[in-house]
Amino acid sequence: MHEISVVAGSKTYPIYIGAGVLDQNLLLAHIATPEVMVISNPTVAQHYLGQLQTQLIGKCCESVIIPDGETYKTLESYKHIIESLLKHKFSRQCTLIALGGGVIGDLTGFVAATYQRGVNYIQVPTTLLAQVDSSVGGKTAVNHVLGKNMIGAFYQPNAVLIDVKTLASLPSSEFAAGMAEVIKYGLIYDADFFVWLENHAKAIIRKEQTILSQMISRCCEIKAEIVGQDERESGLRMILNFGHTFGHAIETSLGHGKILHGEAVAIGMILALKLSVQLAMVSSELVQRVEAWLMQMQLPVTIPKPCNIESLLEAMSRDKKKVGDTLRFIVLDELGKAVIRDDISMDQLRAVLQASY
Repeated sequence: MHEISVVAGSKTYPIYIGAGVLDQNLLLAHIATPEVMVISNPTVAQHYLGQLQTQLIGKCCESVIIPDGETYKTLESYKHIIESLLKHKFSRQCTLIALGGGVIGDLTGFVAATYQRGVNYIQVPTTLLAQVDSSVGGKTAVNHVLGKNMIGAFYQPNAVLIDVKTLASLPSSEFAAGMAEVIKYGLIYDADFFVWLENHAKAIIRKEQTILSQMISRCCEIKAEIVGQDERESGLRMILNFGHTFGHAIETSLGHGKILHGEAVAIGMILALKLSVQLAMVSSELVQRVEAWLMQMQLPVTIPKPCNIESLLEAMSRDKKKVGDTLRFIVLDELGKAVIRDDISMDQLRAVLQASY
């Protein structure tokens, strides 16, 4: 088992990574409250809810099951969880456990940040995307029809428990979606890790547990380093959004839940790379190299036909990173080094979008 410490401004907490982490009774070491509520979805609960509950004997333990999918990452689901906490008379002395993927993690974190002005929570991510990205760093949110993750808070968990065994039952499309976030770390921060991913592609596709543990650990190390320097995304942490301005626009344009987040990010990263080429920062060969790797992972690299340029530009105009009317984009200065640019014209954006269908 690999343990990583996240040292954020508001809290320091551990990430445990390895095969069989959920078998090691680590939960109770991070639960000092008498009341516990587990938030999950039907698919994940069927596999792991009982296992967690057996470790919580002696606690007042309840659970809430939210339907699976991005379409349920809403204020309605948030309200449902809050009402369950109130119904069971949970006090501020409670701990929430997010058992599931990014939707469950983001929802649970947002509830924890706001219920009685803040309660403890623990992340138990069961999808690759959640394990390498959304469970770490304290970003919590729900979606609005006009934009993704527009309602939320920065709120750090008490611990993150990542068991790579949960990936064995993950659908291939969900696993591939997580790989989009994995390659992002190599592109923006660690060129050697990008090469490592290229060299271990076959082992990753076979889901070899040792390789997956190494891969997830490096992603979490990078994110912990970045979050430690910029917890509330005022500068450096913005580079973690590489491809996300485009990707979120695709999700919003199609309607939340019509495309997996990681699939949208994969397309978004190719668009960000093409923008980087247009700005004469990287070569077109790098775009081709990344496209080849993404396609090997069964990820899309072109904008889906139902999207149109105007709807994408409209969605990007509401991006959280913008300042006033100025959009900010994450582009690559070179492999392993991302930079923030705020001088991108609408003509440049249109050209990139038009060439990407």
